[in-house]
Amino acid sequence: MPPRAAGTVRWFDGSRGYGYIRSENGQEIFVHYTSIMGGGIQNLHEGDRVEFALEETVRGLQATQVVRLN
Repeated sequence: MPPRAAGTVRWFDGSRGYGYIRSENGQEIFVHYTSIMGGGIQNLHEGDRVEFALEETVRGLQATQVVRLN
């Protein structure tokens, strides 16, 4: 199981389907809408608190299995 982390959505563009989460240690993590847990069209908003798994990709760290905490 990938390690879990928590952070805050720094920026997310729903029309493009991606954005960035700032982890609790200050790291910028890429997030794609397909990684947001839940049904239907998923979206995040600036300031949302989230928990996520980290996955190493060819382009760097990416958030997966993203769950809103607030």
